[in-house]
Amino acid sequence: MSTRQATPLEDQPVPVRAKLAAAWTSFMFLYAYVDILNFFTPGVVEEILDGRVFEFDLSQTFSTTALALVGIPILMVVLSMTLPARANRIANLVVAALYVPVTAFNLVSESWLYFYGLGVALELILLALILRYAWTWPLARQVRSSDAPTSGRWPGGL
Repeated sequence: MSTRQATPLEDQPVPVRAKLAAAWTSFMFLYAYVDILNFFTPGVVEEILDGRVFEFDLSQTFSTTALALVGIPILMVVLSMTLPARANRIANLVVAALYVPVTAFNLVSESWLYFYGLGVALELILLALILRYAWTWPLARQVRSSDAPTSGRWPGGL
């Protein structure tokens, strides 16, 4: 009978693409849940039934804008896993940077500051992680002339 040796638990490196997709997924869920939990704030449902959200009239323009605001992080989950590295890095830096003021705007004129403050703080932490992951992403380095093979062929006959 053979005995199995316990292998030590070790961390495996997580690809930057997976980190970005996970951060965007977390951001998207948090973004949506803050809005969903907002329905439990006294008076919110009544305002919606009266055709208003915050300072805005409910309209096709409002709904389209709201869909775009939540749709972009949803698309970033897929784009973070599929775009080429350089385009991926740029897209994540641009979109996350643009969402910082959009996220901070959610604190404007809110009476439930603890609730929205926590939601905005968590969203900003996730955006900061996305910016950090994208900014520090090690992209392929160019081959230095000292690293190039002298025979004109790569090692292994390539």
